[in-house]
Amino acid sequence: QVQLVESGGGLVQAGGSLRLSCAASGNTFSVNVFGWYHQAPGKQREWVAIITSGGTTNYVDAVRGRFTISRDTAKNTVYLQMNSLKPEDTAVYYCNAQTRHVPSRTYWGQGTQVTVSS
Repeated sequence: QVQLVESGGGLVQAGGSLRLSCAASGNTFSVNVFGWYHQAPGKQREWVAIITSGGTTNYVDAVRGRFTISRDTAKNTVYLQMNSLKPEDTAVYYCNAQTRHVPSRTYWGQGTQVTVSS
C-alpha cells in the first residue's frame, strides 16, 4: 500500500506560481512512476507530468516549459512547481503513484484545488 497526501493548492492570479507537494508513505520502494494529474469541472482527469524512479520526466505539451516535476527521495515527497499559471490550469490536482508489480498497482491522493484567476 502507498498513501499520498497533496498540499500547496490555492488561489493565484494569472502569471503567478504555486508549488504542489505530494507526501508519500507506505511501500514507496515499490513505486516506479509518480505523476501529477488534473481534473477540471466537467472534464476527465488528465495527466500533467510524470517522473520515474530513475529521474526521467515528461510533461503534457500544455504545461511543458512552465511546470517542473521533481522528487526528494529522502523526504518521500514529489513536487510540482507551476509557473506562469493560466486560468485554464484551474483544476483539482491529484498525485499518482504506479508500482513495479505485475500488474501495476495505482494509488491516488485526495487532490488539491488550484484556481487561477484572470
